[in-house]
Amino acid sequence: MSARPDQHAEFTTAPRRSKPWGHETVFAGGEHGYVGKLIAVDAGQALSLQYHVEKDETISIVSGEAVVEYGTSEALLQSRTMQPGDVVHVPAAVLHRLTAVTDLLFAEASTAAPGWQEDVVRVSDRYGRAGTTAV
Repeated sequence: MSARPDQHAEFTTAPRRSKPWGHETVFAGGEHGYVGKLIAVDAGQALSLQYHVEKDETISIVSGEAVVEYGTSEALLQSRTMQPGDVVHVPAAVLHRLTAVTDLLFAEASTAAPGWQEDVVRVSDRYGRAGTTAV
């Protein structure tokens, strides 16, 4: 197989962003049609209870243990414990939250429709971000 003259590999450094619950590293920022993140959550911390209008996510636990809450409303949340190798697909509009039982590292792949960075509706958040799209 021969490469076309316009094909080449691109190398960058993935930005690491501090979050109130840990940090995330965005290694694919949507410019190629998808988003890829490595997300580290400190033991006992939790992401927002949130949903996305359009964004579709698949999450794979790399290390640690998490409790994932999910459902169609706060009153109907179910929970499941996830460990390394476990994968969950979260379609748009599904309410969800991950809580780290131990220090947690997970990979997230998601769709990258225009405005994906702002496509989060926080229903509740321990860090004062409820109802916002603040990162």
